[in-house]
Amino acid sequence: MTAATTTPVERGGPPAALSSPRGRALGRLLPLAVFAAVLVPLALTRWPGTAWPDALTVDLSAPLGSASDWIIDNRDSHPLFLYFFGHISNAVVLAVRGVYLLLLAAGWAGVTAAAGLIAWRVAGGRLALTAAVSFAVCGVLGMWVPTMQTLALMVVAVTASVVLGALLGLAAGLSDRLYRALRPLLDTMQVLPAFAYLLPVVLVFGIGVPAAVLATVVYAAPPMARLTALGLREADRGVMEAVSSLGATAWQRLLTARLPLARKRLLLGLNQTIMMALSMAVIASVIGAGGLGDRVYQALASVDVGAALAAGLPIVLLAVVLDRTTAAAGSGTAGSGTGSDPGAGSGAGDRGGRGLLGWAVAALATVLVAIAGRLTDRLDWPGSWTVDIAEPVNRAVDWMTAHLYSGVPVIGGTADWAGRFTTWVLDPLRGGLQAVPWWAVLLLVAALALLIGTWQTALTAVLAMAAIGVLGVWKPSLDTLSQVLAAVAVTLVIGFAAGITAARSSRVEALLRPVLDVFQTLPQFVYLIPVVALFGVGRAPAVAAAVVYALPAVVRITTQGLRQVDPAAMESARSLGATGGQQLRQVQLPLAGPALRLALNQGVVLVLAVVIIGGLVGGGALGYDVVFGLAQGDLATGLVAGAAIVCLGLMLDRVTQPTERRTRRTHTRTRRRTGRTRKAA
Repeated sequence: MTAATTTPVERGGPPAALSSPRGRALGRLLPLAVFAAVLVPLALTRWPGTAWPDALTVDLSAPLGSASDWIIDNRDSHPLFLYFFGHISNAVVLAVRGVYLLLLAAGWAGVTAAAGLIAWRVAGGRLALTAAVSFAVCGVLGMWVPTMQTLALMVVAVTASVVLGALLGLAAGLSDRLYRALRPLLDTMQVLPAFAYLLPVVLVFGIGVPAAVLATVVYAAPPMARLTALGLREADRGVMEAVSSLGATAWQRLLTARLPLARKRLLLGLNQTIMMALSMAVIASVIGAGGLGDRVYQALASVDVGAALAAGLPIVLLAVVLDRTTAAAGSGTAGSGTGSDPGAGSGAGDRGGRGLLGWAVAALATVLVAIAGRLTDRLDWPGSWTVDIAEPVNRAVDWMTAHLYSGVPVIGGTADWAGRFTTWVLDPLRGGLQAVPWWAVLLLVAALALLIGTWQTALTAVLAMAAIGVLGVWKPSLDTLSQVLAAVAVTLVIGFAAGITAARSSRVEALLRPVLDVFQTLPQFVYLIPVVALFGVGRAPAVAAAVVYALPAVVRITTQGLRQVDPAAMESARSLGATGGQQLRQVQLPLAGPALRLALNQGVVLVLAVVIIGGLVGGGALGYDVVFGLAQGDLATGLVAGAAIVCLGLMLDRVTQPTERRTRRTHTRTRRRTGRTRKAA
């Protein structure tokens, strides 16, 4: 028998049936099938029925209620609160109040000038004009004071987040042991929805600014820690060896080599921390943070779309300005004053003191403008310069309700779409999930996690899903899961289609880029405003907001993954006469598999974050329980729902995120497939 006709068995390799992808999948699932065949009959004998057995639930309402009552009763007398948590709370209140009073003392002219001059020093005149106009619009909308409240909270929260994240990242970047210890913690914190951070701090600090700031710090610090550690660990080894050969101490190597080499990573971490802090500061309005988020929350609670939009627009403007400014700093244009020369950063701009002089001039100009405003008694935004957009927006919403909600010929109205989506998709999906036996759900979770990860991944996912049943919130969790699955399906269909189109057309990508940039900077809370205006309240609007929020990430990752496919493989396919569709189906999509799976994972995590917030607009399920617990002071209900959200997020992340080992195997198979394609050409 010739070498060309020998079988894998004759060559000493695995059987062909097991070496194929389907064979490998069956081989991984075979132990699980044997395990299920033994345990499922025993479980059915002891706990018949499809719902989670009551015997396996733990009622935490009594102990949580007792713990909550003890904390409330001892908050003003116990030494732990008086001498530890009390000092932290007082420090946060004083810091936020100090920044807020400083902003008010600078006046609207001083704050606007400071925003414009900082943007000018970082990224040039165009962004400076954008920043100044954005702050002016906040005043025109009558939201100057709430904007300053949000900005004061942001300054304190971002400062604390950056310090905490930088210290953790510094430790993880310099110590392999700490890096391995912190990595799973940071991974878990990254998949937790924002609402999950509110409940523990409320339990300890109560409703108010301290709880809001500390929840924001816990939520926003992980990106800074992760990127700091990554930047320090990626420092060029040649440079580090050269510095060490010169006799530099550990501190000198850190200050003169590692940190400068990690500058871009550090500034990216600052950017991500600021954006997450802004998002969380808005969500924290539910627990008394005040500011713009509180205006949006109160308006949504009364379905006042006009008032919600008036408060939501300043949030959008703040997000865009902060994102563009920090992104420009990270790209290396800081200090140039023009933003036109990427290389004119701190190195070129600061030589001879020119960069420092520019910042000194900007600071002096800000002080002079603030003093001028104070001397002319123009600290507060003039009331005659405000424009009320709430009334015309509400009139427009009323017109939409009368003409677009229902009765539109052929296509139907937006309320009809929401109703049909609920009736035809959400209700059957929820009913189907709740009808599936609990043990079958656990087996399905284990199988999915095992196919994409390892046995450790599968065990983590199953334990997380089982914990939901133990907490006694199995049905509402499946309701939330049905909304997540529906939103993810819609997101992937639209996102993959848009990503493929953008990858194949540079013009489409150029048109989508600014839209995706804006959508990726908006806080989660803001997405609820337009969907309430279009669809009213209910589960369908919550799903719609989640889809819009998750789409930019899916489109970007899909486009990038398809564009990074090996050009040699594409050229080989074209030389064999493959059509555009064949190239896409047989080359691009298979080779971009890791990027598409990453898009799926990010889509799931982002969808879950907003579906939970959809409890504010009638989404129900776990989101409603969290909101109810926070609003009514029923921390037992809120904490149980929050823990279930954490478990659901952990499970969804594990069943959609390939492990590092599986990713390496995928890349190996991809390289082999590419090599075979080249040989065939």
